[in-house]
Amino acid sequence: MRRFLRGIFIVFLTGLSPFVLAQENTHSANSDVEQIFRNPSLSVEMRVNKLVSAMTLEEKTLQMQNQAPAIERLGIQAYNWWSECLHGVARNGIASVFPQAIGMAATWNPELIEQEADVISTEARSKYRVAIEMGQHGVYQGLTFYSPNINIFRDPRWGRGQETYGEDPFLTGRIGVAFVKGLQGNDPKYFKVIATAKHFAVHSGPESSRHKFDAWCSDQDLFETYLPAFEALVRDGHVYSIMGAYNRFRNEPCCTSDFLLGEILRKKWGFSGYITTDCGAIWDIWHGHGLQPDEVRAAALGVRAGCDLTCGTEYASLVDAVQKGYVTEAEIDKSVKRLFTARFKLGMFDPDSMVAWAKNSTGSVDTLASRQLVRQVARESIVLLKNDSRLLPLSKSIKSIAVIGPYADQTSVLLGNYNGNPSHPVTILQGIKDKIGQSAEVNYAMGVAGPEDSTSFGRGDKSRQQNLMEDALEAANKSQVVIFAGGISPRLEGEEMQVEIAGFSGGDRTNTDLPSDQTKLLQKLYQTGKPIVLILTNGSALSINWEALYLPAILETWYPGEEGGNAIADVLFGDYNPAGRLPVTFYRSVDDLPAFEDYSMKGRTYKYFNGKPLYVFGHGLSYSSFSYLMSVTNKTEYLPNDTVLLQVKVKNTGSMAGDEVIQVYFNKPGSAFERPIRSLVGFSRVQISMGTEKTVVISIPVKELRIYNPEIADYFIEPGTYQLSIGASSGDLRLVQEIRVHK
Repeated sequence: MRRFLRGIFIVFLTGLSPFVLAQENTHSANSDVEQIFRNPSLSVEMRVNKLVSAMTLEEKTLQMQNQAPAIERLGIQAYNWWSECLHGVARNGIASVFPQAIGMAATWNPELIEQEADVISTEARSKYRVAIEMGQHGVYQGLTFYSPNINIFRDPRWGRGQETYGEDPFLTGRIGVAFVKGLQGNDPKYFKVIATAKHFAVHSGPESSRHKFDAWCSDQDLFETYLPAFEALVRDGHVYSIMGAYNRFRNEPCCTSDFLLGEILRKKWGFSGYITTDCGAIWDIWHGHGLQPDEVRAAALGVRAGCDLTCGTEYASLVDAVQKGYVTEAEIDKSVKRLFTARFKLGMFDPDSMVAWAKNSTGSVDTLASRQLVRQVARESIVLLKNDSRLLPLSKSIKSIAVIGPYADQTSVLLGNYNGNPSHPVTILQGIKDKIGQSAEVNYAMGVAGPEDSTSFGRGDKSRQQNLMEDALEAANKSQVVIFAGGISPRLEGEEMQVEIAGFSGGDRTNTDLPSDQTKLLQKLYQTGKPIVLILTNGSALSINWEALYLPAILETWYPGEEGGNAIADVLFGDYNPAGRLPVTFYRSVDDLPAFEDYSMKGRTYKYFNGKPLYVFGHGLSYSSFSYLMSVTNKTEYLPNDTVLLQVKVKNTGSMAGDEVIQVYFNKPGSAFERPIRSLVGFSRVQISMGTEKTVVISIPVKELRIYNPEIADYFIEPGTYQLSIGASSGDLRLVQEIRVHK
């Protein structure tokens, strides 16, 4: 009453209307709020609490959508949480385009990938600064990135496998942690950008049913295959955002799973960041999975499970959900505080002078240095699958080369998916031409169209197809060597695509064969007697059975990025000695695999596959040769908290310097538990000069020998003798070291 009378008295004295006074009082209150939440000397927690306490319920719920609107009365700018940087800043203009993620894994070089991610985040900061200066706050312009994809590439038919780091949880974790560290930076107070590990947690196709599919697997497969990489990124990489998957796991939508989000992620691993949905995943809960009757209850379920952000608009219904008692405002506050904590940790509410990353030059995109790094990552990602009679490297004194194939002069196969726009992409054909200059004649012919382009090149028109083949044979006959650029393209495999071509369906694959037109042409070219180098572009394993048997040289180049043509030419002509290694198994046929929809790991990957693969996990040749001379551990008896220090001596016995990827696998003879055939537990990519030896130390925490014990429903390190097998691939193991582990 006193306040009311005081207000009337002020109105009488000033002549101001009550409405104007109310506005002034509100402005004063908002100013008080801003003084606190914009004060960088206060704790982030205090600032966030003050800010969120000043918001209305509707304002809070709108901040929980990827397109969060401005709150002008509080001085909060609009922000879009959705940006992409799988292998370079994507969908936001010119940017460095590194090799696709599967190629990054093929480097087996976490340190290099951390350098790559540092360049990506530098470009991201530069682009963000430009956007802010222009008053733009749209999708793909922010500092929170929906990368990396660390799902396990359990089946080569999955079209999005190209976005992953392969089939092994340990390799995926090591590459993923490096990528996150490079993105998020090393400042103790501010993130450079925020990485998002996705798609948590049991998710790898089929694409056609991902919005309604229910994945099931054993606890052993869950804890030994599907979860370890996520745990590594949370515990070791300190990733600050997690994205839930579209599908269900054991009949719970992954984005609303109390088990995955609550019990595992937050309680068991101590994750303190924010959780986002995949785009439209809340909508799927009632529309795709049919587990809730409407959007209101689906949205409430998401918040109660701890899913803080929707990539979509579904959380606008949370006001209604609160009013109906499906969720409380306190539960909403918890999510909103997590989201604003992230924005504070990005320095969005502090002066630029305090945030080192905010000072990034607007010219730090697509620089000469970044292009050089792109080229280096591409070179390190290339896997020499076969090199009979040492056909490669080609002599630079060669006088004529036939470059043939559907992807020789295409840029799409450089870029993969979720890519940026390179300023000067170099195709395979261009890279070869630039490498040899005027010293040799390059005879180019497409020979055959890719399946995705077949209608453009007259599929069904036999004369047109015949002309393409005749052109290729003519080019081969007047050349000393044939370089064939084939495989598949990102226009055939990828995320939920409208592709219905033989061998492909909805972004996934129905077989792993090389397109038949390419094999037929290669067989014709083989009959010319000319040596053939097959260059593969692809994001997933190919069953190149005839090619592996008859062609002398095969290079796996993945989707190699904007410098792909130059990197491939470097390898072809010996300016770079290849040392990439396969992060996936190349099977002979999908007939060797279980059903695509079966999420059991039995019969899959090098760890559980008992058949004879075409190329084993970890395989990759060199222009040099390496001898494994000896190995020794720092001791022979260990406790669970110890670390094995394994020394391996390797000698380059070849005629040129090169990298060797030393791989360490473990198994436990006589185990009381069902175990994989072997499991990767350590690796090191090391450069060794010609004729020299190098001793490499590989650290292996004993905890990496753990398995899941269903009797105690937790991980367990079984006491006893373990074998550490050391070599050049999972199928080429040269040394064995035994250790004993005690309780």
